[in-house]
Amino acid sequence: MIDTHCHLDLAAFDGDREATIARAEAAGVTGILIPGIRPQTWPALIELGRRSPLIRVALGIHPQVVPELAAAEVPVDLAEALAKAIEACGAVAVGECGLDGATGERERQELLFRAQIRAARAIKRPLVIHVLRAHDVAPRILREERAAEVGGVLHSYSGGADLVPIYRELGMAFSFAGPITYPNARKPVAAARAIPDDCLLAETDAPDQAPSAHRGGRSEPAYVREVITGLANARGVDPEAMVALTTANARRVFRW
Repeated sequence: MIDTHCHLDLAAFDGDREATIARAEAAGVTGILIPGIRPQTWPALIELGRRSPLIRVALGIHPQVVPELAAAEVPVDLAEALAKAIEACGAVAVGECGLDGATGERERQELLFRAQIRAARAIKRPLVIHVLRAHDVAPRILREERAAEVGGVLHSYSGGADLVPIYRELGMAFSFAGPITYPNARKPVAAARAIPDDCLLAETDAPDQAPSAHRGGRSEPAYVREVITGLANARGVDPEAMVALTTANARRVFRW
């Protein structure tokens, strides 16, 4: 199993990070992808990736931190600087990047998103994309910046089934987190059923979005099996078949 989105570098794991990785491995997790949030966190993230064979990293700027970013923290030419940093450390993707409709500075979010797509195209890495309350804008930006040349994944997919064909034309895969396991998860279930087999991924988004059995608590990579079981239930397939499918898809998308 591969957890394709986990923020294991955050302070929520400072007290038991190594134990969390050990629990994930004991649960059958064979890979964890940790996306970057902002430039000042990249060095520690890269070092964490070097310490564990389970971990791969992505580098990017999360749209939710954009209002907090001082001008000095963002390189003048973000696309070039990000591309160089990723090539130097061997990161497998660009992200977490994207748009968040509940976060301010929308124009700056879009500028940084575009720069990160250009970086991905320059070094031929897939994108790890956050889109929340911005599905009216994101497809246009992805199209204008030719994101389909590298593809990527919409993490914790929040769009409906109707948007699946649009994002597929843009080269995107779709990842689901804990909400797919919730009893009232009508929208995620409908979307999961509309996605082709080769575009389906699983994640925990730890420490957030814990599966139903742990809802309200901290999520962690070991719980990705519960997410996968939720996907299997939504699509009416055997959980072990879903394990094999999502793992193979993750290895292909991120060239694991």
